[in-house]
Amino acid sequence: MSSPTLSQKLTAEAIGTAILVFIGAGSVPLTGLLTGSNPGNSFGSAELSTISFAFAFAIFAAVYSVGHISGCHINPAVTVALFATRKIDAQTATSYIAAQLVGAFIGAALTLIILTGNNPAALGLGAVSVNPNAGIGVGIAAEIIGTAILVFTVFGAAVDGRAPAGFAGIIIGFIVYGIIILVGPITGAALNPARQIGPELLGGLIGAKTHLDQLIPVYIVGPIVGGLVGAFAYQFIGHHVTASVPGAAVPEAAHAEG
Repeated sequence: MSSPTLSQKLTAEAIGTAILVFIGAGSVPLTGLLTGSNPGNSFGSAELSTISFAFAFAIFAAVYSVGHISGCHINPAVTVALFATRKIDAQTATSYIAAQLVGAFIGAALTLIILTGNNPAALGLGAVSVNPNAGIGVGIAAEIIGTAILVFTVFGAAVDGRAPAGFAGIIIGFIVYGIIILVGPITGAALNPARQIGPELLGGLIGAKTHLDQLIPVYIVGPIVGGLVGAFAYQFIGHHVTASVPGAAVPEAAHAEG
């Protein structure tokens, strides 16, 4: 059977990221609409759990629907980590990140469509912000820690050929659930630059409240640094069995060695 073409992989990355942003990030304003809460850091534990499950289910769907095509990175922090550990080349990494950003805007646009008539400017499109009691420094640290755990799990569950086949989507989805429960009250637990960029920038265009001063340090640099920490931590303990397929699907690598 022939391998997917690059255009098929990029389309899969865009669709997978759109699913993540629409279902995951989109659950933030929709939860606010249903509960009358202010979308953001004022959610209680029940609302936070609902949003966390939305992200977990979005990851389940994305991994098992497009993982065998593109690897379902759906996160620039994951793609940068795979590039830094020489699992993919620079051209593939750049193309994947561009596709992820396109998908994030599509996902945010879908959220805007379903919120039409319910004041999407007030509800927002799912962008998050740092808890004002925490501050930027703590916010950066929280995103680094959360993304490091996520990427460490991705490498262990999906990149390392020793992992049991077929469980990566479930494991990654539920670790995201757990991370959001802990990191969500501090930063909203973006853990993914694309997931924040799409809703933040499109939200700004419709008049939603933005936090552009936080975008680069907390939601771009934080997850990328965290992803590198998680990737190299896993490389240290499991470097003798790693994926080496250029362009690579995270699950593809697992199947190739499993």
